[in-house]
Amino acid sequence: MVELAAAAESFRGQPCLRLTWGHDDSLLVALHGAHVLSWTGAGRERLYLSPEAVFDGQAAIRGGVPVCLPQFNARGPLAKHGFARNLPWHCGGARVDAASGDVLLTLVLDSDAATRATWPADFRFALTLRLGAGRLEMLLELENTGAAPWTFTGALHTYLQVQDIASVRLQGLDGQPCWDALADTRAMHAGELRFDGEFDRVFRAAPAPLRLLDGDIRLEIAQSASFEDTVVWNPGAAKSATMADMAPDSYAQMLCVEAAQVERALSLAPGAQWTGWQRLTVVA
Repeated sequence: MVELAAAAESFRGQPCLRLTWGHDDSLLVALHGAHVLSWTGAGRERLYLSPEAVFDGQAAIRGGVPVCLPQFNARGPLAKHGFARNLPWHCGGARVDAASGDVLLTLVLDSDAATRATWPADFRFALTLRLGAGRLEMLLELENTGAAPWTFTGALHTYLQVQDIASVRLQGLDGQPCWDALADTRAMHAGELRFDGEFDRVFRAAPAPLRLLDGDIRLEIAQSASFEDTVVWNPGAAKSATMADMAPDSYAQMLCVEAAQVERALSLAPGAQWTGWQRLTVVA
């Protein structure tokens, strides 16, 4: 690995870092929440960021890739989706992989007195972003740095930008067990996914990458086996219109496909580590 300096920028008043690879690939990540705000892959923006997102350095940012830790949604005693997306992370270094030519940037969040007041655990969370030609990989690394075990759920809550949700197809979840959060029902899913209203489901992760088909756009979505679930979410028109940090038509321009750990909380013993990743690849 060769050391690299990520470019410092400010976006809507928030300190950010930018990585670039060649002329057509770049990413912008806010230190607040280690939140990826933008990924230009093969010359086109691939992530959706709400025009009404709040950038006050305290609230979670709507869109991009929120890091939901150490709790998914309301499945536990913490605030929705945990605290990691609401705190400032620090830069752990940037580098070049000499073998692949990819550029990497790591952001880190360590436990302190403030986090222990909310969640009495000692930890080190790291998010490493790997950028290559038409490809973004996001690797989460969790380490228990304390003397007591702790459990977690979480997700890389990825908002993908789409041209029109009504024409989007998501392939690869055929035959996977699924929990429909809206109907509170469980079933084996059949066929590709289409979207014509509010959609919120947790799937058992598929063994092979998913394929997002959106007009002339093809995106492959892969995740590590350590993330046992895949969440697919779109608020639909009615809910989108009620959300203060979403524009009324936001639902038509985005689809969340999340690498997640939802159905089963995982435990980390003192000194133990866990890693999980999601990889997005532009398909020609």
